[in-house]
Amino acid sequence: MGQLDVPPWRRNDGAPASASEYALAVSKEHRWLPVLAPQLPLPIPVPLAKGEPGAGYPYSWSVYPWLDGESASADAIADPVRFAVELAGFLTALRSIDSADGPRPGKHNWFRGGTLRTYDRQTQNALAQVYGHVDGGLARQIWENALDARWDGVESWFHGDVSEGNLLLKDGQLAAVIDFGTCGVGDPACDLAIAWTLLTAEGRQAFRERLAVGPAEWARGRGWALWKALATYASTLGDGEEAAPTHSVFIAGAAWMHTRRAGPDPVLVNPCGTPAGPITISPGPPSRPSSPTMTCTRPSRMTNVSS
Repeated sequence: MGQLDVPPWRRNDGAPASASEYALAVSKEHRWLPVLAPQLPLPIPVPLAKGEPGAGYPYSWSVYPWLDGESASADAIADPVRFAVELAGFLTALRSIDSADGPRPGKHNWFRGGTLRTYDRQTQNALAQVYGHVDGGLARQIWENALDARWDGVESWFHGDVSEGNLLLKDGQLAAVIDFGTCGVGDPACDLAIAWTLLTAEGRQAFRERLAVGPAEWARGRGWALWKALATYASTLGDGEEAAPTHSVFIAGAAWMHTRRAGPDPVLVNPCGTPAGPITISPGPPSRPSSPTMTCTRPSRMTNVSS
């Protein structure tokens, strides 16, 4: 498997993004990806050609070279800590690139890199929908903490959709980063969501240390993870098991830490693979205090998962 861009986002009103909205990123990618690529430690897609509207398709489009690799997954990553450090190194390099004249958050990237308050209404609606399936009080506390976490206003480049499908592996190692349609210049905290959606507890700690992320940015990143998780989970409620994705649907981001970097930093996922039954969270065993245990309460598929 190599590069195959599949639209992953819904708008902040919950509706699927349209072709016209995706087309807004085409000119941006042609302008900026050739600038970013030589300054990054891993391959990224650089457009070969730009297609013009025609033959019944009314928008611009792009031709890209194929980048070999398989989509990242927890099972396919050879060394989770090394993977986390290398990903953080890539994001550090991206953040260090001159951001002058770069594209600010807007419709072209569904306001990634902007304020989380753009998604407050959708998040509150999702919380109401999943009430009784997740710890609503904990999720609301995470979200409010994220909204209150101040950004210092220092703009930098961000990818905007650092997710399993956009990270390619070769022999279990990070080999390329694809799909820059949501990239831009602004608050890079949106790129931290991967810490709770893919990384292990040890990898998450190494990722944070390599990026030198402070408490406020970490809280905002956790907010981005929570928003995406709740929106995804709310949209799948009522689906039958056969309609669920083959990978686990993760429900909520990490439980919040106020200012401390040490201590429990758990993740809520759905180990059952479908949104059925309440998800509870409990502290991890004494030997692994930073690695919480998540339990699915559906009796037929009782599972314990450690982050």
